[in-house]
Amino acid sequence: MAPTAKITIDDQLYDLPLHTGSEGTRALDISQLKKATGCITLDEGYANTGSCRSAITYIDGQKGILRYRGYPVEVLAERCEFTETAYLLIYGELPTEEELETFRRNVCVHTLLHENMKKIYAGFPPDAQPMAILSSVVSALAIYSKDTLDPRDPEQRELAIYRMLAKMPTIAAFSYKQSIGQPFIYPENHLTYCQNFLHMMFAVPSERYQMDTDFVEALNLLLILHADHGQNCSTSAVRMVGSSNVNLFSAIASGICALWGEWHGGANEACINMLETILADNRNLRKYIDLAKDKQSGFRLMGFGHRVYKNYDPRAKIIKQVCDKLLKKHGGDPLFDLAQELEEVALTDPYFIERKLYPNVDFYSGIIYRLMKIPKNMFTVMFALGRLPGWIAHWREMQLSPGKAIHRPMDLYIGSTLREFVALVDRKQTSS
Repeated sequence: MAPTAKITIDDQLYDLPLHTGSEGTRALDISQLKKATGCITLDEGYANTGSCRSAITYIDGQKGILRYRGYPVEVLAERCEFTETAYLLIYGELPTEEELETFRRNVCVHTLLHENMKKIYAGFPPDAQPMAILSSVVSALAIYSKDTLDPRDPEQRELAIYRMLAKMPTIAAFSYKQSIGQPFIYPENHLTYCQNFLHMMFAVPSERYQMDTDFVEALNLLLILHADHGQNCSTSAVRMVGSSNVNLFSAIASGICALWGEWHGGANEACINMLETILADNRNLRKYIDLAKDKQSGFRLMGFGHRVYKNYDPRAKIIKQVCDKLLKKHGGDPLFDLAQELEEVALTDPYFIERKLYPNVDFYSGIIYRLMKIPKNMFTVMFALGRLPGWIAHWREMQLSPGKAIHRPMDLYIGSTLREFVALVDRKQTSS
């Protein structure tokens, strides 16, 4: 007999199906709760709601575990390249040499944008936010990819995946070039995924671009560490929008918009801004530690704590090691020194220890991007570039799910009850 949980509502006993995941997580199936009882569940922010069954990423926030398709992220970051990790996330298995070569080839032949899309960039003001450009141009891909708009067609679905992976770095790099008034640099398909992106970002027609292998390796690692993180805000947005059977490009554009927020992908830029503020204020760490503890101050210590992790973010440990390595070779950074001091203070302060506020993935990633000469307003774009395989994997998993249905959450209505309509001439001014 299948296991169940029992719930009592108005002295009536109900059985709820109980499911167990492959890692032992248990879930109450409430899909028939309203039909059976007339009640809905209330979980603002979805902190304790499983929105789907997924075989992509496992997270244990208490133990600081992150695995893609069963593989620890630390192992993948050390031994894989980004496209290999993307294949794993999307298709569920590490590729053979032949499969990886075919995947790379299918991606790299789609790196160019339609020439007319350059006119879209020309319509943006010089100071346009790169994330706004990214979401706009990705959305416009649906106009120029009419042969890949049906997510139910396996061939169209696969072609859309190749195009999305291939064109995202081009779109991102073009948005940067547009913002600084430099000519667009076209992709070169003999380069690796990360090499190609850096080339499009920093090469200019007037001189030969010298590729820094340290930065290529660092970028590859950062993209892998950001590649997926379960049902986060942006991934949930991709699945929510994609559930309507919309094309991949529109679903990804929604994820980009969700990622833009300061509480999500914008946190690494906010972290750098915070460190710069402290540095300019005579490195007065204690002042800002005290402000972070004061709920009335409005100040938030960026880069610490996580919605899921109640332990040290495993990604942050890896990024800090890369930061150390790059700084030793390429020179120091006062923000990195300050970040280390801030981490040491926070990790020994009872306030942060009791609340399990450990450094997260955003704390050091911005410093690496600074070393690579990537401007702050591009930090969230870099996050989007890394998270892309995860978004695609979840969109594809949802499309292939036998239980797929359009997402339609409920709400607990707390507004006015039935009211009588009052004609305009009879309405009285209400105090504001």
